[in-house]
Amino acid sequence: MNIAYDTLGYSKALQKAGIPAKQADAHAEAVRDHVMPEIATKADISELRNSMKVDLQRLESLIERQTLQLTVRLGGMVIAGVAALAAFRFFA
Repeated sequence: MNIAYDTLGYSKALQKAGIPAKQADAHAEAVRDHVMPEIATKADISELRNSMKVDLQRLESLIERQTLQLTVRLGGMVIAGVAALAAFRFFA
């Protein structure tokens, strides 16, 4: 991940605000070393978005398959129920 980070500019901005130069430099370096690596880039977000699209498509496929299975089961139960009622009526 390559993010351009201007440590010198950041340090100078802190110094303008009244922070001593050594502290400003240390803060700028700490941000560069510990904060910047954790920031998501556009490429990271794009990769995550693509991964989520694939996962969503897989989930939609599973839901569709489950819906079909439930429809078939319900249809089978309705047919069995109608057959049982017909048998009771025929033999009763």
